[in-house]
Amino acid sequence: MAQDRGSSEDFTRPLKRLLLVVLALCFISLFLVWRIDSPRVERFRAQIVDSVVPRMDWAMAPVTATVRILRNFQSYQSIHEQNQELRSELRKMTAWKEAALQLRQENARLRDLNNVRLDPRLTFVTGVVMADSGSPFRQSVLINVGSRDGIVDGWATMDGIGLVGRIAGVGPNTSRVILLTDTASRIPAEILPSGQRVLIAGDNTAAPPIDFLENPDQVRPGDSIVTTGDGEVFPPGLLIGKVTQDPGGRLRARLAADYERLEFLRVLRDHGARRVTQPSGLILPQDLPGSDALLPAPAEPNDG
Repeated sequence: MAQDRGSSEDFTRPLKRLLLVVLALCFISLFLVWRIDSPRVERFRAQIVDSVVPRMDWAMAPVTATVRILRNFQSYQSIHEQNQELRSELRKMTAWKEAALQLRQENARLRDLNNVRLDPRLTFVTGVVMADSGSPFRQSVLINVGSRDGIVDGWATMDGIGLVGRIAGVGPNTSRVILLTDTASRIPAEILPSGQRVLIAGDNTAAPPIDFLENPDQVRPGDSIVTTGDGEVFPPGLLIGKVTQDPGGRLRARLAADYERLEFLRVLRDHGARRVTQPSGLILPQDLPGSDALLPAPAEPNDG
């Protein structure tokens, strides 16, 4: 066995040396051929390149695929960044959209206030609703106008469509408005076209009942309800709402004012009305005790 291994090594060692010499000669010849500046050698080199290089496409396929994958990854990364930027801009645009909708709603309510047709003798002050009572037993809101603006207890307040309530408490900078739905609210009203006089009594519901109706047969759902001016507390002709009927058959007032979105209120200056200095002044006539609560209202500047 030792002789066989030694004989094989003696045979392969000269063969390896021969192969190395042949490879070296081939490389030297290739180098010399590539360095010779001759037209014939140039044509020879071109033939070798034309015959060898196209057959090397298979070797470049993995490199080409890798480059293509890298380029696609960069493209996907760029698309992802653009998508994130678009999402950020979309969130900003959503915020701007909400702001625009709020401004449009506010503008619509202000336009409604300006479109209300009032008696030319009435002037008004527009106030912003700051807060509500938040109590199921008291229906009122707070507005940002008060005695500094000439606000007087008992004056009527309206939104862009109908009567909302009356002033019941005035401070230097704010006023409290008792809504028509409050249990303390009693509004003399007239149903048109029948002309019947009724009383709209608040009961803490969205549709206060109609009391003291003399002839219900002359009243139909959908008839308009306006103030009468009885007692000289509210100016006459202010829209309250329309007649409706509950499931129990009782007639109620479907209020024209939008109580769900009270943002601006118009306080009507009734210069011809009497000033209410005590709560009893809203119900007592002048010839009864306590009628001194009703005093003539001072003249207000006509700056509505």
